[in-house]
Amino acid sequence: MTPDLVLFDCDGVLVDSEPVTNALLVENLAARGLQVSHDRVIDLFVGGTIAGVAKTARGLGATLEDNWVDLIYAEMFERLATEVTSIPGAIETLDALDAAGIPYAVCSNGPHAKMEITLTRCGIASRLAGRIYSREDVPNPKPAPDVYLKAAADAGIAPANCVVVEDSPSGARAGKAAGMRTLGFTADTDPTRLTPICDDVFDDMHALPGLLGLTSK
Repeated sequence: MTPDLVLFDCDGVLVDSEPVTNALLVENLAARGLQVSHDRVIDLFVGGTIAGVAKTARGLGATLEDNWVDLIYAEMFERLATEVTSIPGAIETLDALDAAGIPYAVCSNGPHAKMEITLTRCGIASRLAGRIYSREDVPNPKPAPDVYLKAAADAGIAPANCVVVEDSPSGARAGKAAGMRTLGFTADTDPTRLTPICDDVFDDMHALPGLLGLTSK
């Protein structure tokens, strides 16, 4: 069934920011006494919030400054502004949705300031104007469904008629908790982490229009 609204996570779904931010976290935490591998960073932190990273890292023994969240965001924004690219196939998927007259929005656990940098650099921000949602806009971040429910309510579309596209278990749980069909993007995520949660999984964004009923699979 073709949806009435498609709701995308941002990092790792529309913009390929996670390799940049994950590498930064490995370096930053190592300098603060916590040696953690790239794969472990993915397991622990992808799909969460930076405040959650700070809490977990401190619990694992990292010595973080009181203002570490502000410091890491400053470093992150600087790198993303010059390094981030769009996910291959993301622009083509938005083009297909536009051609079909199906609205879409982005719903992220990240702050608006981060999305302004990444979406602008990738040339996506203008086409998402007024439809960019952050955990800053709702009471609870993912895995709570708040951000997805707000986007659907603002669009006047029932959750059951929405599709969520996510790349993390936390985000996928948010989509399912919202009562929405949830597709798991596994290009950089172990499919076994998303398959038990999602209605379907796929590893190439070019395949998404077919999964949405816009083209033949």
